[in-house]
Amino acid sequence: MSETLTLDGMAVALRALRVLAVDFGHLPAPDVDVSTFCPDRLRLRFHDNMSAFEAWRAALGVDPDTVVYSEQSAGLTRVLKTTADFAGAVLELTGYGDVHVPAVAEAGAA
Repeated sequence: MSETLTLDGMAVALRALRVLAVDFGHLPAPDVDVSTFCPDRLRLRFHDNMSAFEAWRAALGVDPDTVVYSEQSAGLTRVLKTTADFAGAVLELTGYGDVHVPAVAEAGAA
């Protein structure tokens, strides 16, 4: 951009956050991100709490078929991600959680 973005330029995402706070204040608190890089995008992230991700997804009526599963950190972290339009903003929900790997019994252990 050739011009400096003002706070008003982020109004769509900030208004969406305000609506979420009023209408969904009873849900678990996420990490929240609004960036000058994508001023119309509001990101909600949930670390080590996939049930919080699911509560938000369900409350917002986001179709579970739009959720994308992936892994990172050499397969140690699972990631759920989806986007939806909300109050004029692009709302991005991301959940992070440990991949539960069954313990491998040592050779010769009984």
